Parts: sequence; C-alpha cells; structure tokens
Amino acid sequence: METALTNQTFVILAVLAAALMVVVTGGVVYLTAAEWRDRRRRKRDQEAIAPTVKKTKRKKKK
Repeated sequence: METALTNQTFVILAVLAAALMVVVTGGVVYLTAAEWRDRRRRKRDQEAIAPTVKKTKRKKKK
C-alpha cells in the first residue's frame, strides 16, 4: 500500500514539473517575441521620424 502511494505521488510530481516547465518555456517565448516586436516597432518609428528632422548647416568660421 505504501509503495503504491509513493509511486502515485512521484507520478503527480513529475506531471506537475513537466507542466510547469511548459508554462515557463511558453512565458520565455512570449517575452522574447514581445521584445522583438517592440524593438522592430521602435526602429520603424525612429526611421519615420528621422527624415523630418532638419539638419542645420554649420557656418564656416573665417
């Protein structure tokens, strides 16, 4: 009886550990994709703003 309970406990713990690994891995993948998307959006926004900024010409000192 004690052996069966021990085996059942280990099976439950193993399944729980596997489920937690899947959840953590999914979270890491989500955060990585979100950061990549945000970085791409920031770069696109900077490129859209950059041409509108006028560069002032420096006057040559005599």
